[in-house]
Amino acid sequence: MLNREFLPDVRRRLAQQPALVLLGPRQVGKTTLAREVAAGVPDAVFLDLEREADRARLADPETFLARHRRQLVVLDEVQTMPNIFTALRPEIDADRHPGRFLLLGSASGRLLQQSAESLAGRVAYLELPPFLASEVAEGTANDPARVSSLWLRGGFPRSYLAADEAESLAWRGDFIQTFLARDLPQLGVTIPAETLRRFWRMCAHLQGQVFNASQLGAALGGVAHTTVVRYLDLLVDAMVLRRLEPYLANVGKRLVKSPKVYVRDSGLLHALLGIATLDDLAGHPVAGHSWEGFVIEQIIAALPPLASFGFYRTAAGAELDLVVEHAGRRIGYEIKLSSAPKPTRGFWNACEDLGVAQAYVVAPVSESYPLAGNVEVVSPLALPSIS
Repeated sequence: MLNREFLPDVRRRLAQQPALVLLGPRQVGKTTLAREVAAGVPDAVFLDLEREADRARLADPETFLARHRRQLVVLDEVQTMPNIFTALRPEIDADRHPGRFLLLGSASGRLLQQSAESLAGRVAYLELPPFLASEVAEGTANDPARVSSLWLRGGFPRSYLAADEAESLAWRGDFIQTFLARDLPQLGVTIPAETLRRFWRMCAHLQGQVFNASQLGAALGGVAHTTVVRYLDLLVDAMVLRRLEPYLANVGKRLVKSPKVYVRDSGLLHALLGIATLDDLAGHPVAGHSWEGFVIEQIIAALPPLASFGFYRTAAGAELDLVVEHAGRRIGYEIKLSSAPKPTRGFWNACEDLGVAQAYVVAPVSESYPLAGNVEVVSPLALPSIS
């Protein structure tokens, strides 16, 4: 198992707050990371709320939590027991010392809404993504083979660490089936699994394109656009799709105002499209947009908590795949699947429109090099951090 870069951050936030909510999709490694944290804390208590025996221990949550007041209590899949949030608030107020609770959840919107109602000001949040390129490269300056494997297989641990491509693809196929047929119904979703599978696959074919709910509804057999938006909300909430909103800068231009949609994990994207090998991927029309989504997830995962981000596109064709704003600075990213990337005029116009402090063209290159005074070509492993 690879070491996760997020482990120090989890420990730091637990040292500062009474409770930390660790979010991430199913099978992304939250439980493994939490057990590693708990192993370093004497007498930590670990409950999996999908196990009936562990749920029974919380039949009287006030008494149970009070009894373990001086211990770290880890609650896995906490979204399956929403009433626990009501019990956590008075217990935290009774003793606000740091590091009391580590809550693991697989449904971001629903879980955040529940916790916001009762734990405002008492809890920190951290999202655990699938493996990142910086984690699988094991500290090397550049490791194209590992990055290519991560791009193809995606970052779910059992997919990336599989013995071969066939085993990895089979795991992702099983994950998709289980996610749709079991995991979503457990969250209260009543939409037929096959309907959501068709919608998810359509989103995969439209990876990185502007979302058109009416067009997708027609392709689904005349489904209302409001229903299509509800499907999107469900899969965004489950953290398997990303809705990338436009960056609406006040630049006096006609801007595209609809979001783009990405399958967040590139391995799941490829499984949905039946892409089994790097050769298959290289010849597939989705390859460029797949690389774009892959890199965007790498960038977003490393952003500081208060950074805002979105894509920029004008009716005249000025475009940046990602714009990040933090501490009063704008940073632009253009993503190219080319070893010799050549930005279009739209990239330069967008940089001028926004007055970016720095811009990067992210491509599968072996070494970084400058294009202009504030524009640099870099690999995903060489992206400078934003602080």
